[in-house]
Amino acid sequence: MSEERGLLTHEPAGSAPLLDTRSAAERAAIDSVPKGLFLGGRWRDTPATLPVLDPSTGARLCAVADATPADGLDALTAAADAQADWANTPARTRGDILMRAHRALLADTERLALIMTLEMGKPVPEARGEVAYAAEFFRWFAEEAVRLDGGYLPAPTGGSRFLVTKQPVGPSLLITPWNFPMAMGARKIAPALAAGCTCVVKPAEQTPLSMLALAAILADAGVPAGVVNVVTTADPGAVMTPIIADPRSRKLSFTGSTAIGKILLEQCARTVMRTSMELGGNAPLLVFDDADLDEAVEGALAAKMRNIGQACTAANRILVQRGIADEFAQRLAARMAVLPMGRGTEPGVVVGPLIDADAVAKVEHLVADARRRGATVRLGGTAIDGPGTFYPATLLTDVPDDAELCHTEIFGPVAAIGIFDTEDEAITRANDTPYGLVAYVFTENLRRGLRVCEALDTGMVGLNQGVVSNPAAPFGGVKESGLGREGGFTGIDEFLETKYIGVKV
Repeated sequence: MSEERGLLTHEPAGSAPLLDTRSAAERAAIDSVPKGLFLGGRWRDTPATLPVLDPSTGARLCAVADATPADGLDALTAAADAQADWANTPARTRGDILMRAHRALLADTERLALIMTLEMGKPVPEARGEVAYAAEFFRWFAEEAVRLDGGYLPAPTGGSRFLVTKQPVGPSLLITPWNFPMAMGARKIAPALAAGCTCVVKPAEQTPLSMLALAAILADAGVPAGVVNVVTTADPGAVMTPIIADPRSRKLSFTGSTAIGKILLEQCARTVMRTSMELGGNAPLLVFDDADLDEAVEGALAAKMRNIGQACTAANRILVQRGIADEFAQRLAARMAVLPMGRGTEPGVVVGPLIDADAVAKVEHLVADARRRGATVRLGGTAIDGPGTFYPATLLTDVPDDAELCHTEIFGPVAAIGIFDTEDEAITRANDTPYGLVAYVFTENLRRGLRVCEALDTGMVGLNQGVVSNPAAPFGGVKESGLGREGGFTGIDEFLETKYIGVKV
């Protein structure tokens, strides 16, 4: 850290400012976002600030508030103070507010997409898609808010009746990642609010602007003061740990790495806090020799290149049956070779920058390790000189199972192809991982498709499709990929407690 004019910053000491080449529209989009903490319905500035950088240039976009642990506890106090009134707000009223947020997001798509592209790097068309995806969570849970059910039945032995009801779990801590900075927030905030829970949201330090913009939209949509609070910080451990330890916190929903998730689970155990964890993935994509190759290539492209490969659902291990492996690799290489790379604001760009220099270094290391172990680079494979943190679309073939990238998330635009011979071998290798978020299967044989899908140890499977995420479907994994589900009919249950009332008759 360096100190300038009495304000803490987190820019490299002695670094020269990079030339700011933003357009007037880009400047206006960034200027439109509040930069403070959002606590109790008010925006609060802080002495320390956190710079937000454009990964496509390395230039500083702006600075946002950098919260202290005391600020974090103030956010929790605001949420706790608002909890009773929000829980008692009629479900229809809560749903109406969420529906207004849905409409507001769609109406503001262009501004929000540009903000997201500038701070995260994904191409603007993908950012527009994420805004629409985020908006759909508010619509889905607006409709679910009024459908919370319970039960009534006589005791089997007579003499009493069982009443079963569902109530909000209480103030919830929502920690969101940088790769989908608006959608992951919406996927947590919408069910929390629908269930009657207030919340404290901590966005990733690399991408705070999308969440701050969303907080302003929610306030305009009628979310009462204290129901949604946003805390931005460069030191999430110091700020979140006291909130987690506070008994007023009753729920933690986290999306991020498995390593951090395990630490948070240990912390939550001290107060037996309810948790939802959407953690790492190591998704296999299986292509059988009876697959529609055109469909399989397009599916693999979607599963691998969405969000520049920076997704926990990305196809990490592409396993192709031997008889079609060469043709599949040729077709996929041809499709990847023509994907335009550049700044996400440029027309036609598909491959934007990775989030930061560490991400590029990780991808470089994984590709180099695979080559040392015998993999062949069919396309790409070399990082692009700056400015910006770019890595080209890369295709590796003959990737051995002991390559490091087969055991860790690549989080970059690298497609790694291995070969299998039999169905049993494909299933065994696909399941040979501590992770179990999602898998993809391509086959025209319905019996095989169902058989393989049921045998895979994952929470989700895409059968002949490369994208599975949908607000109306339950998203989540098994094993070390997480706990609980987001979205779908079960998503709201993560924020509800079931209460049984015995009535003597």
